[in-house]
Amino acid sequence: MSTEQTSAANSFSYTLTRTLDAPTAAVWQAWTTTDQYAQWAYAAAGSVEMDVRPGGAWKATMLTPDGGQFPLTGSYLEVAENRRLVIGMDVPGKPEPAVMTLELDGQDDHHTRIVLSQTCDTTEERDMAEQGSTMLLDSLSAFLAEKAKG
Repeated sequence: MSTEQTSAANSFSYTLTRTLDAPTAAVWQAWTTTDQYAQWAYAAAGSVEMDVRPGGAWKATMLTPDGGQFPLTGSYLEVAENRRLVIGMDVPGKPEPAVMTLELDGQDDHHTRIVLSQTCDTTEERDMAEQGSTMLLDSLSAFLAEKAKG
């Protein structure tokens, strides 16, 4: 697995790029299948619901390292199976959702390049979102490696 991370100094955007040791279909399934997502995304048991289609809703209660719970909701803005997923995340007090874009590129039958990007409203939001996304990609990598062992 390789990792690349960029944050623009004068921007509230970040992009994380990794090459995962898994085929594209396996990465897509891990991100879009309720039971698989719940296993690696720090979600509370039974809290994940997904309707993976444009306009479809999703929700999950995320568990924080200190044992807290953080409910999230949103919708899928764009869905291109095994290639691109644009996710809107509801933000309390804001009229527009935060938008995360996930792009997949199969390098070969066993490796997938994943690019995850998001633009936030402040440096603090960007830093928190980037930290959370980095943790998600670390956990996804470990989940896919364990799944490959079978």
